[in-house]
Amino acid sequence: MDYLDVAQEVVDNMLGYLGFVVTVEIDRENRTLNISSGDSNLLIGHHGDRLEELQYLANRIVQDRLPEAEKFRVDIDFYRASFEERMVEEAEHVAARVINTGQSAKLEPMNSYHRRIIHNHFKDHAEVKTWSPTDSARLKRITILPK
Repeated sequence: MDYLDVAQEVVDNMLGYLGFVVTVEIDRENRTLNISSGDSNLLIGHHGDRLEELQYLANRIVQDRLPEAEKFRVDIDFYRASFEERMVEEAEHVAARVINTGQSAKLEPMNSYHRRIIHNHFKDHAEVKTWSPTDSARLKRITILPK
């Protein structure tokens, strides 16, 4: 039994104790637990805040049981996956505007994980580059600049 099996059991039990009927599947390639539920809106919360809390808590419990466990992601009815796709699409639209106007533009504030997705998406782009400040704020804006 590896850490993802333990994580699946932890999440299933935790949500079961809270009265949610869920199915938890493991995506080993992406180190993600995919949860299916009829109560997905309640579990996801406003802008994914409950989903983030669930992921944080599940990771803490698993790492308490298995200190060598890697961090894993939790997604509910593919909310996180579709959000990340929309985020990249929006950044592509902004990048197209930057290319057309030659003027830099800022994206909405985002956490470090989402910033990493955007930076990686544009790392080999021929016409634009990305930059974000190095201050200690949790949520930072990425600036898309023409090369």
